[in-house]
Amino acid sequence: MIKKIMACVVLSSMVGLAMADEASLKKAVEAAYPKIKVDSVSKTPYAGLYEVFMAGQIIYTDEKMTFLIAEGRLVDPKSKKDLTAERMDELTKIDFSKLPLEQAIKVVKGNGSRKLVVFSDVDCPYCKRLEQNELSNISDVTIYTFLYPIAQLHPDAAAKSKAIWCASNRVKAWEDWIMRNQLPKNAPNCDVPLEKVGELAKALDITSTPTLIFSDGRRMLGAQPYKDIERAMQAAVKK
Repeated sequence: MIKKIMACVVLSSMVGLAMADEASLKKAVEAAYPKIKVDSVSKTPYAGLYEVFMAGQIIYTDEKMTFLIAEGRLVDPKSKKDLTAERMDELTKIDFSKLPLEQAIKVVKGNGSRKLVVFSDVDCPYCKRLEQNELSNISDVTIYTFLYPIAQLHPDAAAKSKAIWCASNRVKAWEDWIMRNQLPKNAPNCDVPLEKVGELAKALDITSTPTLIFSDGRRMLGAQPYKDIERAMQAAVKK
């Protein structure tokens, strides 16, 4: 169903509906796509265009839902700002203060004054690239790494995550693995929060690794350049 929404322009047969506000438009979209959750509907300042946030994406329509525009970017012609990207940042923000950081590996670099959360799969090559090439260039940050093995892609990741988490020094174990590809030997059994982290990732709609979350709740996907990560951290501190 969602693939139909992802077409560039989808015409709708619901031309005759009279919709005066966001609430009635939301009901109409839900009626048209009953299997997809509609998170919010907001009117934009542009030519009667409405923003619909559903299934983790923004689509646009008019008050009568005579059309849907998906994968389109709303750009301010004067400032050249990508308004769709800015709205996605806002709509997908996370309450950083509510994250269960005790379920993450805590690594302090420099004075540790800034905060960064990373959801990482131990067998994800992009996660290793992030650690080796990007985060290694950043200091004065406390990094909380949630071990998030994605079994469909990496069937051995859960066992490796358990070995790292249960090591006598899990920070060292994490760095040995991520930097030198060395797992701890004879790690004891212990309670590992992999299931809880999986539930957290699902609740936050995190489906890929690495996913970074900054202290202002904004997220970043993938092994982005350290300069971009640094800018995002600085922006988060200023808020």
